[in-house]
Amino acid sequence: MEYTTLGSTGIEVSKICLGCMSFGSGNEWMLDREESEALIERALELGINFFDTANVYSTGESEAILGEVLAEYDRDEQVVATKVYGEMGDDPNRQGLSRKAIEQELERSLDRLGMDTVDLYQIHRWDYDAPIETTLRALSDAVRRGEVRHIGASSMYAHQFQEALHVSEREDLASFETMQSLYHLTYREEEREMYPVCEKGDVGIIPWSPLGAGYLTRPHEAFEGTTRGEHEKGEIGLPYDEGPGSQEINERVQELAADKGVSMAQIALAWHFHNDYTDAPILGTSSIEHLEDAVEALEIDLSDSDMEYLAEPYHPVPIYGFE
Repeated sequence: MEYTTLGSTGIEVSKICLGCMSFGSGNEWMLDREESEALIERALELGINFFDTANVYSTGESEAILGEVLAEYDRDEQVVATKVYGEMGDDPNRQGLSRKAIEQELERSLDRLGMDTVDLYQIHRWDYDAPIETTLRALSDAVRRGEVRHIGASSMYAHQFQEALHVSEREDLASFETMQSLYHLTYREEEREMYPVCEKGDVGIIPWSPLGAGYLTRPHEAFEGTTRGEHEKGEIGLPYDEGPGSQEINERVQELAADKGVSMAQIALAWHFHNDYTDAPILGTSSIEHLEDAVEALEIDLSDSDMEYLAEPYHPVPIYGFE
């Protein structure tokens, strides 16, 4: 395993973050308690120390499973991130980024995780109903109480993120130190504005869906029939495979994988490991074998010409994932 410093936090994290959305019972492709435990334990054996979950993942089941398994290991070696914003019930004040929602959901997340402090607490999306200053004051108070070490943000417009950073500086509040956003070979819109903002402020970047929900792991024509592909395209509306250059990028990933004797997924991940923007891609997987393959991808060498060859066919695509 290789490690890197996460933005300005000073925390050393593995260059692969294990995404925990697959833990629980929210969808047919998710893992039960026993299967999740086996995956987490193998991740730890492989040197992964960075785990990302959220309160909305299987309505808290993911946090509970992760917390129970990690409790058997050295907490000082683990870096745990969770998120707040999404709907946790039909009653009022069970979603969003008001002070009330944040404080209530943080308390519940810590209880499920079995922790007094979470290393990274992230807003899952931008809340158009709560002023960002209100949100940041609530998060700053959580940092001062010792319940949160660092705060981060997720998919939003660059101007919103810049506003949040400005409010933190102006009001002397805790500032977002990480950005979790959609980013992979066939979706690179974050490079236009968001990532330059992050680079200027030494904000750590932890991309979600680094394999394009599986689109970059198999030939273009085979993507349509996968369960995960149908979920991402049909339920969430992320047409990873419909960009003007997507099919050609997919074919170039296939070609490089064949040349180097590795899988397409390993090439797509190696692109992240060689990418100056990415600190640690968030790998969501339900397979120990795929997890092991991802770690092996750290050893793949991509030349500058390889990186340019993979990136060259890209064309702008519509913004995804902000809502």
